[in-house]
Amino acid sequence: MKKAMTKAELIETVADRCKLPLGPAQTAVDTFFRSLIEALHEGKRIEIRGFGSFHVKDYDGYMGRNPRTGEPVTVPPKRLPVFKVGKSLSRAVNGGHHV
Repeated sequence: MKKAMTKAELIETVADRCKLPLGPAQTAVDTFFRSLIEALHEGKRIEIRGFGSFHVKDYDGYMGRNPRTGEPVTVPPKRLPVFKVGKSLSRAVNGGHHV
């Protein structure tokens, strides 16, 4: 399995490619992620053409069981972010060309 790119490495890549000091590159990356999180928290759908889309899926609560004891437990409703890959990104990953 290949090594994952860390946030720090992403910031270094942005700084290098945009010829920015690390501070402004970190601000840009942090602002991008914060903006995504805020929009999803507000229930907005995010679409980045060619890359993919993000949305929040709501799950109802249900009665589950504790796997150790078998006792019933109430699992509360939850909201989870979902990412759907775009066609261009899918092609780039499979074919090797850049988005």
